[in-house]
Amino acid sequence: METCIIHSPLGSTKIVGDDTGISQVTVLNSEEKETDIVPVVLEDCVRQLQEYFEGSRTQFDLVLNPEGTDFQKSVWKTLEQIPYGSTCSYLELSKRIGDVKAIRAVANANGKNPIWIIIPCHRVIGSDGSLTGYAGGLYRKQWLLEHESPYKQQRLF
Repeated sequence: METCIIHSPLGSTKIVGDDTGISQVTVLNSEEKETDIVPVVLEDCVRQLQEYFEGSRTQFDLVLNPEGTDFQKSVWKTLEQIPYGSTCSYLELSKRIGDVKAIRAVANANGKNPIWIIIPCHRVIGSDGSLTGYAGGLYRKQWLLEHESPYKQQRLF
């Protein structure tokens, strides 16, 4: 496995992958030194993430290889179908999986997503429209949703 650290507007970001695909993209809670030389197998991921943060990319075109159970992988695959700039609730996600009673398991799988942003777990919100748990912190979730929103909110202060 190859690893690199890049800087993003939300903090240092660790990318892990190899010839079989990207297995991990995580935001770190501490500032880390950016990698001097990005491994070749991670270059495309780094470029696409930079384009996303610049606002010129709305879809990712990468081979993903996250580690998880079959159920988790099915949830993550379903997350990839939530369009840029859109959200869905945990209940809606459970319905898309085919089992409304699995809402807690779906939420748990969502929280264990190892590929930040690319598998867009930040697009899942509460049924009442509230921002709910996010492993990277709710302020990051809010930032990502505002970044993807077609309606840009101006801040007064």
